Amino acid sequence: MIEHLIINQYETIAVILFGIGFTNLLLNKNMIKKIIGFNIMDNAVYLFLAAKGYVDGRVAPIIVDGVQDMEAYVNPIPAGLVLTGIVVSVSVTAIMLSLTIKLYRRYHTLDIDEIAMRAKKGGNQNGLY
Repeated sequence: MIEHLIINQYETIAVILFGIGFTNLLLNKNMIKKIIGFNIMDNAVYLFLAAKGYVDGRVAPIIVDGVQDMEAYVNPIPAGLVLTGIVVSVSVTAIMLSLTIKLYRRYHTLDIDEIAMRAKKGGNQNGLY
């Protein structure tokens, strides 16, 4: 059992990181900490995809010296998925942070339970929008 964890060390680390991020996302009430947990989960998925896409002894799929055998190259799809995911992740993080700033300006707190309670009471406590 432990041998499999050592052989698949990157996948094991990715699963542990995902668990840390998911726990952070569920247990924290601070919105910034939730965003950090979400980003940890994202990075764990990227690590997992990169680890699964890597094959020892193979090179990037660029034809050099006329070698066209598929067994000489790694699959480029996981790398493409990781790059696309990073771009999407940065965009989603920017939107989450901008919405967090808007909520903080309106409710003067980052506690998600406090924001929900104030929103139910009528929203704007200070008359500012």
